[in-house]
Amino acid sequence: MTNAEWLLYTDGACSGNPGPGGYAAILVPPSSPLFPAEEQVVSGYEARTTNNRMELKAVIEGLKATPEGATVRIASDSQYVVYTMTRRWKRNVNQDLWAELDGLRLARRLHWQYVRGHAGHTYNERCDRLAIAEISKLKQQSRATE
Repeated sequence: MTNAEWLLYTDGACSGNPGPGGYAAILVPPSSPLFPAEEQVVSGYEARTTNNRMELKAVIEGLKATPEGATVRIASDSQYVVYTMTRRWKRNVNQDLWAELDGLRLARRLHWQYVRGHAGHTYNERCDRLAIAEISKLKQQSRATE
């Protein structure tokens, strides 16, 4: 990791698969001793989706918050996302999101890092809680409109 590298931590969650889903990304910009980095949180939800779509959406929305030309280290607990990008796993579904990710990827230098989920990684655990909170938010809104 270098000081000029953005750090992007992501996670997606789904209640049922398919079902209501949430995603979250925590973005830490490059910092220097004079300018400490302030993290940015990006999160959202979809009413009917899958866990893999939410994992992809977390990466996409996080990358949208980085400038073109940035070097970004992405840490995700999604083997689906990380290994599709690093081991060329076949993209059978979610073509719309893969195309969007490819567009963002072309304008940035990405480094992928798989982190084991629910293993105490601080940022991964925070992203998980944020993604689950988005699902709760969606469920509350649904109950309020019934």
